[in-house]
Amino acid sequence: MSILVRTACVGIGYIFGLFQTAYIYGKLNGFDLKDSGSGNYGTTNMLRTKGAKAGLLVFLGDSFKCVFAVLLVYALFHTAHAEVFPLLKVYTAAGTVLGHNFPFYMGFKGGKGIAATAGLILVMGWEFVLPELLLFALIFGITHYVSLGSLCIYVYLFAQIAVMGQLSYGQFAPMDPASKIEMYIVVFLLVIMAFVRHRENIKRLISGTERKTYLKKKSES
Repeated sequence: MSILVRTACVGIGYIFGLFQTAYIYGKLNGFDLKDSGSGNYGTTNMLRTKGAKAGLLVFLGDSFKCVFAVLLVYALFHTAHAEVFPLLKVYTAAGTVLGHNFPFYMGFKGGKGIAATAGLILVMGWEFVLPELLLFALIFGITHYVSLGSLCIYVYLFAQIAVMGQLSYGQFAPMDPASKIEMYIVVFLLVIMAFVRHRENIKRLISGTERKTYLKKKSES
């Protein structure tokens, strides 16, 4: 698989990632989310400041932009590169997260990429969706920390892809060892970026000052 195909996948993902759901939703409803709560253009800030409905819309928009990007890549490259398509999914998702986190038209100040990564989980298949959903629900249900649940999801996603890849399970069976290692590296870099983007949250988690989120309330100290 050529560098051109890899670059095209990242580029397609980045373009789709530029669809900033929180920013667009705010413009349509007369506000800018950067002036509310944490100022972050993401699901959690929208949920806390504008309520569950707005938060859900932002989550769905940011998740499915990754799904749509992967569908386009599928249409363009699946026939020629079916055996390494999981790697193309990961490159496309990485581009989507980059577009979401660093949109050029917003001064490269976007979200943290969690909902966009949820789109990657969706396109990887049901065997990823169910355990990731249960893990997040468990951690969030116990702690009410979205950041902690999100970071745990990232770590688990990397571990799951690595284990399934090494076992040649399902969609990973046709992949050659070099492509698998390349896939692991890209996912690991996404994990690192997620932790960097959440560095302030991590500091607050350690100090016990991280803000909790409650689904039935707009905000909670």
